[in-house]
Amino acid sequence: MSANRTDGLRSGARIAGIGAATAVVLGLLSTGAANADTFVPLPDGQRVGPAATITRNGEHALISPSMAANGAGRVVWVSGNAIADVTETPEGKSGPGNGPLGEPGTNNSSTSGVSQVNTGYIVGCQVSISDTAISLGGSANADLESAGVSATIGIDLAPGQIKWVQIDSKDITKPGVYSIEYQDTEIGIQGCAGYAQARAYTVVEIIGLHHYKTTLYGMPFSIG
Repeated sequence: MSANRTDGLRSGARIAGIGAATAVVLGLLSTGAANADTFVPLPDGQRVGPAATITRNGEHALISPSMAANGAGRVVWVSGNAIADVTETPEGKSGPGNGPLGEPGTNNSSTSGVSQVNTGYIVGCQVSISDTAISLGGSANADLESAGVSATIGIDLAPGQIKWVQIDSKDITKPGVYSIEYQDTEIGIQGCAGYAQARAYTVVEIIGLHHYKTTLYGMPFSIG
């Protein structure tokens, strides 16, 4: 009887040990889930403007906590395809440009002696980046950061600040279809201790006797 009781105690200990190990594994999985990357699918969009139609498709974002783990940083990898179907533009040659300044009312566009399409993201820290906020001059304190497709873009973003992050641009020298496709372009954000939002933008600017500018915004999404 004593031997049976001992075996029973040993079996109970083994079962308890397995239960404890399982609890540890579940705890680790829960911790990992809290820090896991977040995939954000985003809807396609289109806007028809004078002399050009802008379409965006295949857009998505992957959001990660910053490696700094300081609560004020995060990283987002963005992908998508911005297409400008231009039906009318003076043929020309690109010259010296003033560069996209991101100032109020500019929609991050520029003039360089030729029509242009450019695309990127508006990133805000503890501030609305809705259509209404933008139209009311919500980008009054906006700054510009830019880099080529697939490059890493690092920005410092204080609370209440908005930055235009240009992914890429193309000169439009004649009517046609112009596409900017980007895949896993990394935007690293530091300095934003509160919530952050981002949304895509694409601007087509047509020069000439009648100067046209058409902007397509994407859906705002949280970066945490």
